[in-house]
Parts: sequence; C-alpha cells; structure tokens
Amino acid sequence: MNEIDVLTAFIEEGYQISPEAVDLICSHCSPRELVAYVLENVDLSVLVIDVEHIDLEGFSSPVHVNEETFHLSEELPPGHPESSFDSSYQAPSMPEGFKSNYCNVESPVSVLSDITDNSTCVGEYMEFVQFFRNRYSRLSDIIRSRITSRPIESLKKGKGTNFRGSREAGEVSIIGMISDIKSTSNGHKIIEVEDPTGSFSVLIRMADKDLFEQASHFVLDEVVGFTGNLTNDGNLMIVQKVTLPDLPAVNPKKTGTFGKAVLTSDIHIGSNTFLEEPWEKFLDFLNGDTDNEALAAISKEIRYLLVAGDLVDGVGIYPGQDEELSILDVYDQYKKAGEYFSMIPKHIEIIISPGNHDAVRQAEPQPRLPENIRDYFPDNVTFVGNPSIVDLDGVKVMLYHGRSIDDLVASVPGVSYGEPTKAMVEMMKFRHLSPTYGSRVSIAPEKNDYFVIGNVPDILHCGHVHTIGVEWYKNVLLINSGTWQDQTEFQKRVNVVPTPAQVPVVDLETLKTTILKFDE
Repeated sequence: MNEIDVLTAFIEEGYQISPEAVDLICSHCSPRELVAYVLENVDLSVLVIDVEHIDLEGFSSPVHVNEETFHLSEELPPGHPESSFDSSYQAPSMPEGFKSNYCNVESPVSVLSDITDNSTCVGEYMEFVQFFRNRYSRLSDIIRSRITSRPIESLKKGKGTNFRGSREAGEVSIIGMISDIKSTSNGHKIIEVEDPTGSFSVLIRMADKDLFEQASHFVLDEVVGFTGNLTNDGNLMIVQKVTLPDLPAVNPKKTGTFGKAVLTSDIHIGSNTFLEEPWEKFLDFLNGDTDNEALAAISKEIRYLLVAGDLVDGVGIYPGQDEELSILDVYDQYKKAGEYFSMIPKHIEIIISPGNHDAVRQAEPQPRLPENIRDYFPDNVTFVGNPSIVDLDGVKVMLYHGRSIDDLVASVPGVSYGEPTKAMVEMMKFRHLSPTYGSRVSIAPEKNDYFVIGNVPDILHCGHVHTIGVEWYKNVLLINSGTWQDQTEFQKRVNVVPTPAQVPVVDLETLKTTILKFDE
C-alpha cells in the first residue's frame, strides 16, 4: 500500500490524514490491515487522523512487533567474530552435511523505488526547477503537518518585534529551502530561504544556544520550517523555533520475518589493495565452510546479501588510478566479480546497487548496472539503482552508496569519516540523502527527487567512506558497511583509516546486528 492508497482510503471514508500518520501506516508491515483497524476504531469526533489516533499496541496484526534492544556486537561463543580462518582458500562448495535452514524457502525481493528505466532528464533549466519544487513540495508537506505556515510572499511590512525581542505582534511561520547561510559581524546566523512564492531572510542569534546549535547543522538546499517574529520593518524574522521534517516520533520496529541479511559495500575488485584473502574467507563463510560452530550456525540463517555500491574499482575514476589496479580492464573486473558471486549459494538472494566507482553515469540517482555487465552474474542477483528501496520479505531497506557523506563531513560539525552513521542521522533528520546541489555529488534533475526519504525504511544501508558503523535513530537501523579494500594512497594523504573485512549481519526478525571480522 503506497501513500496515495492510504490517502484515498481515508478520504473515501470522510477523513483527512496528516503526512506523519501516512508515513507511519506505510512503514508498517501490514498497512492495509492497519488502515482497516484505524477506520473501525477511530472516534467519530475526529476529523483529521494523526499519529496519536493510530493505536499500534491495540492493533492485532499477524506480524510480530519486536522490541528487543539493539546490540552492536551480539554476545556469541568465544572465537566467533575474532577467530582467524586457518584454511587456505579454495573455490567454495557446500561442505558435506551442511544444509542451510532456508534452502527450500523463498526469499522474495520487491523493488519499491528505483530510477532504473525511469530517467527522463536531459539537464535543461526547467528540469532543475521541477526537481527542486518536487523536493520542496514533499518535505514542506511533512513540516506543514507540524506548524501552521504562511507563503513567503504574504509576509508584508509591518510591526513584529525589534532585535531585543519585545513582542508587538504574534509569531509567524514559514517553510523554506535554504539558499544561503551567512554569519554577521556579531556571530549571528542569517539564513536566506525560499519557497515557490519568494525569498526571505531569517536570523538565528548566538544567545539562543539550542537554536544556534541546530542551525550549525544546516546545509544548502535543505527544507526547514522557521517560526518567529518580524522586525519592525518587516524585512527579517527573528527565529524562535525551528521545525525539521524529521522522522515521526512513533515509528515502531517491526519485522515478522526470519533469517539474516548480510550487508556489505565497497568491494573494489580490480584494485591492488583489494583484500582477496579475507574476501575469499567471507565466501567460505557464506557456504558454511568453517570449523567455527557459531559462524556455521549464522551461515545457515542467511537469506540475503546486499551490496551498496563500488563492486569494482573501475577505470579512470581518479588521476593515476591505473597504477593502483591489479585488473586494468573494467569488464575483466566485472567478470571476476561475477565469478566470485557465482560461488555464493543459490538460495541466498543478492541485491547489488552501484557506486561512484561502478560503470554507470556519475550523476545521481544512478540506474542499475547495464545488461552486458549484469550478464556476468548468476540468476540470484537483483540489480537496482542508487539510491533504491527494496522489501526483503517485509523488511524495507534503503540502499544509498553514500557519496553525500563527503559533503556532510565537510559542512556539519561532529560528522566524521570515523563515525559515518553521524552523517546518516543528518540524512534522517532532514529526510534527504543528498541535499546540496553543486558540491561533491553530481545530481541529475529528475522529475521526482529520489533522495527524499518519504516512506520510512527499517534499515538505511550506506557505504562509500570505507568505515563501519551501526546506530539506531528513531527505530531506523543505520548501517555503513565498511569495505574490502585496504588503505589507499589517497586515504593515507587525508588520514582516513578504513575498517576493512568487517561485515554487519542483521537478524531480520529482531534487527539485532552482529559484526563479523574476516581480517584476522
């Protein structure tokens, strides 16, 4: 059930519904049943359905809602993630007596969102206008459910407050896309925002410490709500409150499925720093070829493997790259990758999305890999674009390679390559994966902004920065899945220390995550 289906269901019954409530219903594993339950039990005096009217505890769903506590590294028998693998690598095969718990169980993959075969842009001016209007419309609708805002053009000159904050009129609210951020000589922030009707300046004072801290996390082209009073000349708003299009406060963990998913990225096959031996140990693990009982037990539970970009190292990505390649031809790199992935058991469904090193357009959103490359891979691989959303038997995963993390590290205090999930928290707060146009990420102006986080996923899976991170944010599991590449010369120059050959494994029922290490 999508957003339009939910809206239609309530409108036909004579109700309005807030965007936040729509998000909550769409993010549930049984949205259709939940809609029917809400309509059956809502008080007749209610005109607008909001989150508070959705009684999830009372909803008798066939899907189990699990409330277990998240553990970064689940306690396992001694030697589990830390143990070394002594055997030399051979082409893996199922060991005698090994049988996956899910060999005969279907592991469905539904692609919910993907630019592939839907790209229409050619880079014309009006396409950029349409792209940003689509972003503004969708994000402002979320904020508008939380504040009563006015169009910017309606802010006429008149009495408001002076800079000392004395009130002569009521507060007003506007919702705008940030077009400029400046600092005054006194250290205050002046932010220029715009909506489809015009532009306006808002001021956030240093003395308002909480607001000023919030404003330090703003980057260009994000959509934010501002509430405050106008100065006497009506040309400036003194901000009293900031409203973000943040995730709903109530967004329950729920799965109702079973088995495990392995999340990885940034394999970089073809690079001379590709960690071939740990990667081959990982393939052994997927095939159950290990003497470690704990690892063998986990391998039997695996239903899915997700790769969030940079499958190969590519060719011509940066100057002098050919000196750091062990496989010089990009097609040979993908052939080798196809050989590796053909060694993975057929019952494991594999989902692969591209990154900035892969053989697709550099502008994001990126379509899936082309057919002549997909042909190198086995039938149990589903190729999707970047970003994309997939449903893994009831668990929604948003895959995004994560190139915008470079922009967020450069712009937002406290965000670093060493803690990549801090950047992912910013994506969630502003409901956008890559807001800033004209920076490190090349953006293609599609009709629909595929970076907007509309329906809330259960898991956001990123890569790109080569460091591993796992964190919860408002019941969304954030995972950056590290790399299979050792430290490169470029990383040495910028002091980035990767965490290679570490793999997050997610229990699809509880969303508890275990980190397995294959570099020891």
